[in-house]
Amino acid sequence: MKTMNRVWISALALLIITPAILTGQQANVNLDFDPQKDKEGLTPFSARVNSPEVHDDQTVTFRLRADDVDSVFLSVGAIHTSNNLGNDPLAFTRDEEGLWTLTIGPLIPDMYAYHLIIDGVQVADPNNTYAAFTAMPPYSQLVVHGDGPAYYDAKQVPHGRVTRHVYSSEVTGGEREMYVYTPPGYTPEKNYPVLYLVGGSGELPSNWVYDGRVNFIMDNLLAEGKAKPMIIAIPNNQVIHRNHPQHAELTFDVFEKELRNHVIPLMDEKYSTIPTPSGRAISGLSMGGRHSMFIGFRSLDLFANFGILSAGDVNAEESLKHFLRDPEVNKKVDYLFVGQGTKEVDSFFNHRVVALTEALEDHEVVHEYYVGGHGGHDWSTWRHLLYYRFLPNLWQNQN
Repeated sequence: MKTMNRVWISALALLIITPAILTGQQANVNLDFDPQKDKEGLTPFSARVNSPEVHDDQTVTFRLRADDVDSVFLSVGAIHTSNNLGNDPLAFTRDEEGLWTLTIGPLIPDMYAYHLIIDGVQVADPNNTYAAFTAMPPYSQLVVHGDGPAYYDAKQVPHGRVTRHVYSSEVTGGEREMYVYTPPGYTPEKNYPVLYLVGGSGELPSNWVYDGRVNFIMDNLLAEGKAKPMIIAIPNNQVIHRNHPQHAELTFDVFEKELRNHVIPLMDEKYSTIPTPSGRAISGLSMGGRHSMFIGFRSLDLFANFGILSAGDVNAEESLKHFLRDPEVNKKVDYLFVGQGTKEVDSFFNHRVVALTEALEDHEVVHEYYVGGHGGHDWSTWRHLLYYRFLPNLWQNQN
């Protein structure tokens, strides 16, 4: 014990005596809000150049050292959509030493997924240490910082816990994973409502943590007094391969079985939950929004709260008729939210959302519809919807 005390005292002395060591750190040392600002003139480990570099005026410089390629572009994606950069890839320029560069902006502070196109091949930025791990080929993350931490950043507030569960599923015939967020101060002496939060057709459960930043968003909302404490369960809703020819008609039944047979029982066994429809919510983005709609609306014995993010159905009047025509629906539903991004209004996805909201209005189903943020069908929208609307309004009827 004395040895342990000396270790702690030495560590404390280091913090007190040498504060300069803690300033200007290289990205990845802390959970900084400006991880891609070049603070020390260092190149990331194993990278050939520093890319991307985010400047304090919100301009961004991408770099690639490649001698034997003929063209490099920044592909069209979330960066273009949010910042009105058009519909064409943006070309890099090459210097005499084979260094390709592109500087754009200023950009709206946010987190953006992007790819490079090198001689016609779409790839992640080979010099960027922030890369996504998904059910799709990898992409890179651009973090454009503002003047301080954003609503999705780690701040000096009490933090909840994220736990990864691995369990056996008889439904899918294998081992599966689920991430669970418990709020700061979680105690089994209290019962908590549970939000079941799911991803899109290319997401894994971890993406709601690393791309969606839902744990930090929840921490910050709780610290600001803007939301009720809750447990957030993030199961894997990839139950049928996205390219399977019968994906659309099979995925809803299979995922409902997964929820009923494994996910919800696990949560009610391992955590101190409110095991009633009013104590459960289901929400998701894109395909996850359709899971929340098609499964959730027919499972009012399980859920009374819904968050439909960037999703809907062009045949909602027919596909949701049992829900829409239920004369008791407004007594069974505590909160129904439908939301999408500002830049989605001009996209294919808007048709599905509008058809859903029109059907809800026609049948006088009480709901909230919201369009906001600066993004399209991407994470900037889904983070925005969670923080500014869905999570603050969830469980407001709970005591």
